[in-house]
Parts: sequence; structure tokens; C-alpha cells
Amino acid sequence: MDEQMIEVKNDTDIIRVRRIVREMAVEIGFGELDQTRIITAISELTRNIIVHASSGKVLIKEVQKTGKRGIEITCADEGPGIVDIELALKDGYTTSGGLGIGMTGARRLMDEFKVESVVGSGTTVIVKKWMK
Repeated sequence: MDEQMIEVKNDTDIIRVRRIVREMAVEIGFGELDQTRIITAISELTRNIIVHASSGKVLIKEVQKTGKRGIEITCADEGPGIVDIELALKDGYTTSGGLGIGMTGARRLMDEFKVESVVGSGTTVIVKKWMK
């Protein structure tokens, strides 16, 4: 399983993303703790797609760097975008009435975290986890 693209439109799609991410994480060789970290992060990011943009896409793929294996997950939508990324990455900040821990939690759980957003065009979040 080199890479997989999943359209995200509803809660059933979130479950599907979680399953595929787990399968790939197991295939790469991640232990249960890292599998749980990855799945938790992706659950938060895919839920953000539905809450803020109604739909989007998630690309899951294996990556390699200096002999290390890892997983890279890109969550992209064409929603309203994020006006202030720095503010959005503060614990407790929310525009949806949630707990405000989705993106910040995902950032803490993964090894690499990158957000790109254009107001009116959408948001892309790319996360990576590397095998220890």
C-alpha cells in the first residue's frame, strides 16, 4: 500500500480514514502506541474538514528519509480557510464551539506538522510520523 486518497464528506469517511491509516501504520511497522497517536491526530484533522469545510480529501502515504520509514498524511479542503494560523494553533482556540484541541493535539502527536491556508480557498495540513 504505497498511497491512498480518500474523499471525506461524513463520519463514515472518518472511520474509513482511521482504518486505512491503521493498516498502513501496521504495514510500516509502527507499534501500538504510535498507531494510536497517528490515528488520534488524523481523527481530529479529518473531523476539522467536515466541521469547517463540509468535505475534503485525505492522502495517506509511506515516506522515507535517511533510511527511516514513516507515514505522511495530507488533509486538504476548499473551505473558508484559516484567518490566523498562529491563533488557530493555540490550545483552546475554537471557531466551532469545540474544545479547541484538534489541530494543537495533532501537532503534539505527530513528528512534523505544517499548515497552509488561504482565506476563501481552503486549508491543507500535512503531518508526518517517523519510525523510531
